[in-house]
Amino acid sequence: MKCDVLILAGLWNSGPEHWQTQWQARYPAWTKAEHRDWNCPEREEWVAELDAAIAACKGAPILVAHSLGCMLVAHWAASRSPLKVSGAFLVAPSDVEASSYPAPVNGFAPIPLAPLPFPSVVVASTDDPYVSNERAAAFAQAWGSRVVKIGDAGHINGASGHGPWAEGEQLLQEFCDQLGHTT
Repeated sequence: MKCDVLILAGLWNSGPEHWQTQWQARYPAWTKAEHRDWNCPEREEWVAELDAAIAACKGAPILVAHSLGCMLVAHWAASRSPLKVSGAFLVAPSDVEASSYPAPVNGFAPIPLAPLPFPSVVVASTDDPYVSNERAAAFAQAWGSRVVKIGDAGHINGASGHGPWAEGEQLLQEFCDQLGHTT
């Protein structure tokens, strides 16, 4: 896969069993936005760190976000950065406004619900503990994203058995193809 990809992990980063980590190992040209503090994220700091990571890319990357990384994409888009991305592949967007969210939101609420100014797809599980089906659908509709429901898949992370996640890689490839980023 030859997409120019920027990986956006969520709260607590993505460990070795997480599909984001495994995909980045498989595609070493892909980069990852790094954050000073993965455990107590501050929205303004994370948005600035994402902006710097996008600026360091050779072109307009495809953002591959998980969990809080999806909310980061929405906040970055709302910041009206002059930088461009080709699209966003948003997996398991966590609802930082729900009581089930496991950490302080530090500026991530309220969630921006404006259309994203680039193509996007939301991949959601029907039994994600961090977002209800209704909220995942509402985020996708507000952002103008296509929705892909993958059934009972938990939070679509290493803990839910989504290590290499071949199905997700295929979905990303299809999204890249739609954007004209073919292999």
